Amino acid sequence: MSLIRVQNASIAFGPTAVLDKVSMSVEAGARTALVGRNGEGKSTLLKILANIHQPDTGEVIVKSSLKVAYLPQSVPTDFTGATYDVVAAGLGDIGNVLADFNRESIRLGEGETLAIDGKQQLIDRLATLQDQIDAQDGWGMIQRVEQTLSRMQLNADTLVEGLSGGMKRRVVLARALVSQPDVLLLDEPTNHLDIGAVDWLENHLAGLACALVFVTHDRSFLDSLANNICEIDRGNLTQWPSNYATYREDKVRALEVEADQNALFDKKLALEEAWIRQGIKARRTRNEGRVRALKKLREQHAARRNVVGKAKMSVNQAESSGKIVFEADNLNFSHGDIPIIRGFNTSIMRDDRVGIIGPNGCGKSTLVKLLVGELEATSGSIKRGTQLEVAYYDQLRAMLDPKLSAADNVSGGRDTVTVNGNPKHIMSYMQDFLFEPSRARAPITALSGGETGRLMLAKLFLKPSNLIVLDEPSNDLDVETLELLEHLLAEYKGTVILISHDRELIENVVTRSLIHQGDGKFIDVAGGFADFERERAVSKTLQPVFEQSRDLAASQKGGPKASNKTASASTSTSKSSKPDKLTYKQKLELEALPATISELEASIAKIHAAMNKSDFYDDKVKADKAIKSAETSQKKLDAAYVRWEELEALGE
Repeated sequence: MSLIRVQNASIAFGPTAVLDKVSMSVEAGARTALVGRNGEGKSTLLKILANIHQPDTGEVIVKSSLKVAYLPQSVPTDFTGATYDVVAAGLGDIGNVLADFNRESIRLGEGETLAIDGKQQLIDRLATLQDQIDAQDGWGMIQRVEQTLSRMQLNADTLVEGLSGGMKRRVVLARALVSQPDVLLLDEPTNHLDIGAVDWLENHLAGLACALVFVTHDRSFLDSLANNICEIDRGNLTQWPSNYATYREDKVRALEVEADQNALFDKKLALEEAWIRQGIKARRTRNEGRVRALKKLREQHAARRNVVGKAKMSVNQAESSGKIVFEADNLNFSHGDIPIIRGFNTSIMRDDRVGIIGPNGCGKSTLVKLLVGELEATSGSIKRGTQLEVAYYDQLRAMLDPKLSAADNVSGGRDTVTVNGNPKHIMSYMQDFLFEPSRARAPITALSGGETGRLMLAKLFLKPSNLIVLDEPSNDLDVETLELLEHLLAEYKGTVILISHDRELIENVVTRSLIHQGDGKFIDVAGGFADFERERAVSKTLQPVFEQSRDLAASQKGGPKASNKTASASTSTSKSSKPDKLTYKQKLELEALPATISELEASIAKIHAAMNKSDFYDDKVKADKAIKSAETSQKKLDAAYVRWEELEALGE
């Protein structure tokens, strides 16, 4: 059943149509991926589906009473205040009431020093809010907000403006999910999320009952989630009812057919042009219908938008560095009293391809800056190799000057640049990175996220280097450019250090990895993240990267810090994971776990049933205790399921 239908929609932001008479339907239960190169109109189409943009021509038919939630590509700057308030606002007017009720309840709970009249005003205010919640049947929505915050691992009281980019993205996603929409529109939902968060998001979205339309350049995310592909290519939309892998095979064949048809068309046009240019005798006897047909062929050829060529990246190579690139000995770094890097030791050799993997906020960028000398270590030593020429891709894109055009940012205002010893006109070089002259002269504030990423690479690769450091280069880059970047890094004659949450990019580039293990520690392992996970499955000492450290970013930005008890339990679980065979004690534990899980589920269900009653929040102290009890039981339940899976796998 179609929830949204777009029919013959066109929209232009200049002389060329971004979308040209496109039609598509959003079906109930479908997980549709919009694919295409940067600038093809994917985000524009999402905004049309979200009723943010209206097409210049055509129509959009939306099922009545349809609930649509939209996650923009960039985190809105106007989201401020407590995380609870921002997420609850996704419910509309009742969400704002719930946010007020939550805020005033906290004030009352902390209001021991309030005067009697001030406390009475708070109580009266809460009573008014309770009446509004009763009138809109909003008590169950409080539970929904709290469950969403818990699932997204967000602290309700943390101020959004103080969060990192990745955590802000979680907040915006939670705001979209809390409304339980019929259609969920996501524009680059994996940007700035770490591998653990992306993995969680995949599983969560796969379990939703709503229709899903999303834009992403994360190939693993596409492969695992999409069951319908809508491709935007040169203004036209083609729907492919298949997964991403099948679409790619079919697309190759479709381009071959298109090339053959264009060749036949061009051959026919050439023959007709030759005929019209024949001598006077031929022109006297020519068929006027044939002349009209030729004019039509000319119009079709002029209107044809050819396939855009591929980017042609190349790197200016410097002389080889010394054999040792970096050698760190007991390196430590702290921000004030907060330790970021502890006891780090490694040796990075010439031609190594090193991945740095860990959750957001764990210190990956800090570690790189320590290695290249942008930061000074608190203690320990680092030896840097000789003849190092570093090309550094900064995820904050600080190397770009917003006052300059795209071309001037790359060339420094010169007309020519030097590529591998040969002079090249700046416009020709920009076209290698898919910048037409009009886009190359545009200010960088007018570029899309993907174009800005390509511009960073164009500027970076002009610098002669024997060490490339890439800090989150995959954000906003289209799939074709990512694949070309992979190939270039594989051919690069030098050392590569890569920070990325793109699983495909990590697996296809790196030969060894520095893996975050919590408490500021990184370990050195062979291969990428998948290799580490396979090794961890049989190891008694390795820590899970994202499960153990998932609240790190929140805690560093003012969220709740993991208690010593929780950290101790995590360490204990790791130390005892997967012995060679089930012991007698473990067999008894496995047999007892189903009953434990049932008891915990029953306890949680009982509390949730109480929370749905209208008088649940009459006694605030009792309500808080019940909510905390439910959270504790949920953590125990999650741990019990993990332990059950471990013991069952071991028994098998």
